[in-house]
Amino acid sequence: MKWKDMLSMALGNLFKRKVRTILTVMGVVIGTCAIVVMMSFGIGIKQTMETMMKNMGDLTVITINNQSQTPDSAALDDKTLEKVKKIKNVVAVTPVFYLDPSAVTIKSKKYKYQGMIYGVSLSALKEFGYQVDKGVLPAEGAAETTVLFGKDAEYDFIDSQKSSNNMVYPQADKNGKMPDPYVSPLTDKFQVLGNLPENSTGKVKPAKLQCIGTLAEDWGKNPSPSHSIFMDVTFAKQLRDKYNKLNNVKKDPNKKDGYDSASVKVTSVEAVAEAEKVIQDMGFSTYSMESVRKPLEEQMRTIQMILGGLGAISLLVAALGITNTMIMSIYERTREIGIMKVLGCVVRNIRTMFLIEAGAIGFMGGVIGIAQSYAISFVINMLYAARNTGGGNAAGAMAGNAAEAAAGISIIPLWLALGALLFSTMIGLISGFHPANRAVKISALTAIKQE
Repeated sequence: MKWKDMLSMALGNLFKRKVRTILTVMGVVIGTCAIVVMMSFGIGIKQTMETMMKNMGDLTVITINNQSQTPDSAALDDKTLEKVKKIKNVVAVTPVFYLDPSAVTIKSKKYKYQGMIYGVSLSALKEFGYQVDKGVLPAEGAAETTVLFGKDAEYDFIDSQKSSNNMVYPQADKNGKMPDPYVSPLTDKFQVLGNLPENSTGKVKPAKLQCIGTLAEDWGKNPSPSHSIFMDVTFAKQLRDKYNKLNNVKKDPNKKDGYDSASVKVTSVEAVAEAEKVIQDMGFSTYSMESVRKPLEEQMRTIQMILGGLGAISLLVAALGITNTMIMSIYERTREIGIMKVLGCVVRNIRTMFLIEAGAIGFMGGVIGIAQSYAISFVINMLYAARNTGGGNAAGAMAGNAAEAAAGISIIPLWLALGALLFSTMIGLISGFHPANRAVKISALTAIKQE
């Protein structure tokens, strides 16, 4: 018997008993729909968690802390950072040096800066994902007096000739317009000088600064490029040393000359744990989003397994329905099977025909179930988007929240849809295997006598 004939007979037998076939297919539809929608919730929750974590900080950045500096502790200095650069999968390293604003004064005309000042490796900022709103990021070999302003650093200048109302606050007016700050980072001239002791009559020669860009705001970065100015770490240390000399500040003999912290960028999320372990073995404490990501990932995996298991129970019930349908079909067609054997039909062809029927039920149920899953997922995401935007009705969500619905709480990727279709078809074939074997074992003579 040809495949075409077996397929034609199998489908013909299915549609002879339409009601039974439809009911059995509906069981597979419900099972497939349940497992796909349940797993889509798990995928959606996981993606939401990952997005939330990315907003909290870069998942591929490790922060090295060196708070407890003693004579016996390892020094987080330039030599140590050179070793860190050579660690496998590390792409960039920068020290984070906090320069006390009370030690120096950054000026532009009569305006003085009152915000945070950080010394970093300016050439590494691009690797760490810093971006500019205006201007450019420094290239390798930029002048040591190059600086970058944070998003709102221009509003941290005060008018030194006023005793009150001497600051412009970055608050929009009723028309949404932001006030103009005292300074313009890219056009005004800036200089920095070390602060002298109080009541000192000495003079300090200022150093000219060149601002080449304004950093975009990103609270997930450490240090944050908001109310701060970034400068070359070597230059920042020189300013600190100059202040210490001017103010006769003695070096603490119990504290090594190193950085309080440093940031390390690795190639991927998977490389974080290994690089972090190497750094910890060097005697430093570290922090990364890995400590948060890993438990959450395990939790999400557990949730997905539970949701998938609940859906699988529905599909198991559908499998029992397919088995029952196929057994009933064999009882009703016992005489037909006997006639086929007498006419010389090969036994394996009879088995194949019944397996095609069972597989077709699983396949049709899978296709319809996946289509319904996408529809249910779309409605759920619309309602979810409407709720998040404060709009209580689904009709409004359909008009304005299609984008939110596309990436909502229920996500069905292509691999899940294809996997569900394959799984439902396999469930059909497995459910029909026992009835098919039972059919081929029926005696031809007994089957012909069957009424």
